[in-house]
Amino acid sequence: MNRQKQPEAGGKKPMNKVNFGRKVSSIHSHVGYLEPWPFYEAAEPISPMDPAPQTTEELLAFMDCKGIEKSLVMPNYGVPKQEQPFSHNQLVVKMAKEGGGRVAGALWVSGLSQNKQRNEEAFTLLDEPGIRALKMSYLLGGTPNPKKWDQETTVLHERIFAEARERNFPIHFHTGSGGSSDITEYFELIKRYGKENKIHLVHMGGGTSGHIRLITHWQELMEGGYQIYVDSSWAIGFGPRRLLQEIDKTGIGVDRFLFGCDEPWSDFESEFWKIQGVAVSDEIKERVFWLNAEEQYFH
Repeated sequence: MNRQKQPEAGGKKPMNKVNFGRKVSSIHSHVGYLEPWPFYEAAEPISPMDPAPQTTEELLAFMDCKGIEKSLVMPNYGVPKQEQPFSHNQLVVKMAKEGGGRVAGALWVSGLSQNKQRNEEAFTLLDEPGIRALKMSYLLGGTPNPKKWDQETTVLHERIFAEARERNFPIHFHTGSGGSSDITEYFELIKRYGKENKIHLVHMGGGTSGHIRLITHWQELMEGGYQIYVDSSWAIGFGPRRLLQEIDKTGIGVDRFLFGCDEPWSDFESEFWKIQGVAVSDEIKERVFWLNAEEQYFH
């Protein structure tokens, strides 16, 4: 397999070392090689990201450079190959074992019937040291709306949710504006599973419409007993600013907003300042930047 070296660890180009003077843990970053692909009719295959860490040493070097104390990592994905993200589950397990308590892992699973056996293989890794979550996305097919599932798809999802529930693992779901990732497609899933399962909505709904819809329902979801969590990676500035100010004012959901840098798709520096720059109490920022992660993934 072709390997791309992580900067610094591979020696090809140095990473920019940063020190923002805060304790920071990230609950969302990706690891493992992702091949270039002709996305969106590109004339030549491209990779829209810097190389992701492919060894524990590369991951820890990146964390040290960015001042990240602890990380929850998950398989890199994005090309239309169902087997590709599953192929990095063993890497996630290895990093969690070798990370010296600084690394936790989220394993890739899928709601598509064609991945049933791949899910079974992933389930055998759930009790490995440091595994703390599951990761799903409907970008590669399917829908999060239970009303649109057939019986086989429903059984498959029930199994995934049961495995997560048994271990009190959050399930991380990619959200984005439009299509199968739209937040409106998730509300039925939240209604069906959100009181018994922890549901982490990555990108806090995804885009302007997603942020507004999620923020509009935030208080009723919290007060209704739904175990909803978010991170602000890829979020548009007004979204996290508005939600954090609401949390700061009401205290509702103070333990449900976590920092995620989504490296290497996003970048740590801009994701950091998206939170640091918001006019809320330092107590809220401390919870977002590390304390909520500590309680959820590293206790």
